[in-house]
Amino acid sequence: MLWRICSALILLAAAMVIAQAQGPSKPPGSGDASDVELVERLIIARRDYQKSLETLRAHYLKTGDLERAKWAEEELVSYHRILKHAYKLDLAVPPPTLKPRVNIPEANKLYIQAMQYKDHGWGNDYIDNQRRAEILFQQILTQYPESTVISDVAYQLGDLYESKAYKLYRLAAAYFERCFQWSPTTQFDARTRAARLYDRQLQERGKAIELYRQVTEHEIEPKRITEAKKRLADLSGSRIQGQ
Repeated sequence: MLWRICSALILLAAAMVIAQAQGPSKPPGSGDASDVELVERLIIARRDYQKSLETLRAHYLKTGDLERAKWAEEELVSYHRILKHAYKLDLAVPPPTLKPRVNIPEANKLYIQAMQYKDHGWGNDYIDNQRRAEILFQQILTQYPESTVISDVAYQLGDLYESKAYKLYRLAAAYFERCFQWSPTTQFDARTRAARLYDRQLQERGKAIELYRQVTEHEIEPKRITEAKKRLADLSGSRIQGQ
């Protein structure tokens, strides 16, 4: 066992040396042109793996093999608990051009069901419920991309990915942006939430300034506008002092 740990540490150290020799890393989520096919293959593999487990579980339930059905269910649960990074946001997040045009009852039902899980429970139950909500929200975007609830779904996904169950801040910011891109007059504070993430977590000042300015131009809630103006003044002052 000890030699395996040592070997792993040696390989990790070697990888770090190679990475340093190749120069500074790119911002998370940016990737490069050469990784598109690799990420697409990963997305397909994830989807196929999940589908295979679901099919296998259904088969065992149909044949009455409850023990193996439980195995498949346990493996499926473990798969959903794994944190899955969005290596390329443009492949993981639907485009900003979607339009919420159609009132689709099935999508509305899925949204209500997801909200019954979201933010409920404690400990592991809380984590599992967040995962359940995520699956249902993503199902809406996949199956009903023209539903009138997609903007609300984007906001809820942004909130999920920012939460302690995920802490995927770049992915959260992208979904907050989709919220107001899909519905510019959204009631949610999506612009503010996205601006805060770029400001505090991702430390992308230019993007934060752009979004805070959008808050002052599009929002009507006084608290949101006041916060945005204050941060714009702070960020502009910091930029001047750093020049």
